[in-house]
Amino acid sequence: MRDAIPPLLDIRCIYLEPGVEAHARGREILARFPDAERVPVASHWRIPELREGDAGDYLRNKREVLVLGVKKGMACRPNGRSADFIAPSSSNGCAMACAYCYVARRKGHANPVSVFVNIEEICAAIARHAARQGAKPAPNQVDPHDWVYDLGENGDLSLDAAVSDNVRDLVALFRGLPGAKGSFATKWVNPALLDYDPRGKTRIRMSLMPPALAKLLDVRTAPVAERIRFMAELHRAGYEVQVNFSPVVLREGWEAEWGALFAELDAALPDTLKPHLAAEIIMLTHNAALHEVNLSWHPKAEALLWRPDIQEEKRSEGGQVNLRYRTPWKGRWLARFQALLARHMPYCRVRYAF
Repeated sequence: MRDAIPPLLDIRCIYLEPGVEAHARGREILARFPDAERVPVASHWRIPELREGDAGDYLRNKREVLVLGVKKGMACRPNGRSADFIAPSSSNGCAMACAYCYVARRKGHANPVSVFVNIEEICAAIARHAARQGAKPAPNQVDPHDWVYDLGENGDLSLDAAVSDNVRDLVALFRGLPGAKGSFATKWVNPALLDYDPRGKTRIRMSLMPPALAKLLDVRTAPVAERIRFMAELHRAGYEVQVNFSPVVLREGWEAEWGALFAELDAALPDTLKPHLAAEIIMLTHNAALHEVNLSWHPKAEALLWRPDIQEEKRSEGGQVNLRYRTPWKGRWLARFQALLARHMPYCRVRYAF
């Protein structure tokens, strides 16, 4: 594992499920953090110290805790939005602390990086599923040729790659997998990814928002300017590079700050990337439970995220009640956002907007 441990990780406690040490990847990760306390747990989902902890320790847990588990479910779920399928995850949780992130609630008030050590089984399950699909019968908004598998639904794989070689293994899998492509979104700059030789079979979606917003909401992430510069490097290294404008958070002057971001992005991207650039646009979704957590550690963010005056409740596909911008205002704001993008970056195809 050649990836350097980033400064936002100072692992002092590792919770591990039974069977972790039976896997080579588990042993590799434990050897990487020899001084960390090891705490056996029955399940990576049920850790009372995380679920019942003080929300004021939110960032400390992100920085100091690592969870190791063995992935049980190996299903590839249909998606049709960002990807054709959601692959069985090689991790969940994150060391970063974006104030709007729904994943934080999964283990209680914080969800630190959790890595699954049975990566061979995960890769084999993806390969079997891709083989059953055969050739993609027709282009769709996800991809014109390949079946696309989202690999990082509940985490950030660019950061995960600094903890284990799981991401390197996934990139290698898709490099040799006919008719299939891996995909993940990131807010982290990890130069080690440039050495993975993806050969166009892994799509990295760089998540961006205006720098002033990111400074407040994208806690512990890479600066936006660094993310933009890294897009060119990823493109040269053989990744398919796309962009996520996510989440779009509305406030006074939002069009001016997003326009400035589009101009910065246009100036920085190489001409070889621009004709192939596609974007996802995702308007903010918030949640009352996350609102309560944020009030304990980051109340300033809630002044922007919690806006009942322009939001309404809507039940998600998973059955949760969330807050989204009101209909039909959301549609009008989304149309204005897309028009602004088209003025600054007419070559950027909007692949998915929500």
